[in-house]
Amino acid sequence: MIPITTVHFGKAEEDLVLEVLRSGSIAQGPKVAQFENRFAELFGVSHAVAVNNGTTALVAALQVLDLQPGDEVITSPFTFVATLNAILQTGATATFADIHADDFNVDSASVAARITDRTKVLLPVHLYGQMADMGPLETLAADNDLRIVEDAAQSHGATYRGRYAGSYGLGTFSFYATKNITTGEGGMITTNDAVLADRLRVLRNQGMRARYAYEMAGNNYRLTDLQAALGIPQLERYATIVKARQHNAERLIEGLADIPGIITPRQLDQREHVWHQFTIRVTEDAHVGRDEFVQGLAERGVGSGVYYPKLVFDYDAFRSHTRVKQSEVPVAAQIVREVVSLPVHTALSDADITEIVSAVRAVVGA
Repeated sequence: MIPITTVHFGKAEEDLVLEVLRSGSIAQGPKVAQFENRFAELFGVSHAVAVNNGTTALVAALQVLDLQPGDEVITSPFTFVATLNAILQTGATATFADIHADDFNVDSASVAARITDRTKVLLPVHLYGQMADMGPLETLAADNDLRIVEDAAQSHGATYRGRYAGSYGLGTFSFYATKNITTGEGGMITTNDAVLADRLRVLRNQGMRARYAYEMAGNNYRLTDLQAALGIPQLERYATIVKARQHNAERLIEGLADIPGIITPRQLDQREHVWHQFTIRVTEDAHVGRDEFVQGLAERGVGSGVYYPKLVFDYDAFRSHTRVKQSEVPVAAQIVREVVSLPVHTALSDADITEIVSAVRAVVGA
């Protein structure tokens, strides 16, 4: 089976983890600071604050904006549940804009239509490794005195008109095991605002700046030096990681072109896609349905994933939630019935790519 994702660590990670273990200091310490500084340097921001996972990054970013009951956050309905959970944990109300079919990210016109006098935050999700259309969103935020929090969990190093994901307000990233950069679990918050960065560092440390000197109600959101030791070497070779994913994506796009009912993803103008996922659409013009397509791939030894099978608010836990405002989002409602992600990770060989293409063509009869 060619897996949908795989995790690989090299000697550099092993050596750095051993260094931390032998130091006797494994909690948050100098390696976390090194990880933060290098992340900020690579991805064009003044401050990076490491936390224990990507969901925490979202929660903390929203918490330091001091949202109040009744405040609304506009986000995408086509995302992992962490995006919605983080909004609800801060006591805010989640509202949803529709998406573009060509990049799976929020449509700025739909966002504009959802803005009310209660809206405080725009929370675009840079899905699958490509950024949302941030120009219009930045204008909307400026014109309506709104803050931007970017869910860039899947888009480390992606760019829009030369600017990196996470540089538009508060950016949040995940280092979960399947991400382009992984520490097993872990997260990062980025900002160019020194005041917010300082608040985040205090917040993640139980509200303490110095031991037993509490400045706010905080939490334990800390990352460990062991986890940072896994991440640091990946930052140093991240350009190579992205190049490999881009190469694999190009091969897949070429191999899957002109198949009836299959729409391949693409990198849009003035953006750099880092290809966390390679997500095709199996439309009604295909000879098979989406579920049959996934099963057919598995029978031919190719792993795949459906990210995500439902709109994020279309679950029992949220349908009647008083702080989840469902919206008509016809594009997103169609997309959730069509998407399938194929392997695009760095462990793939050219022979693997050929096998994936052959399997797709065999399943759909192309």
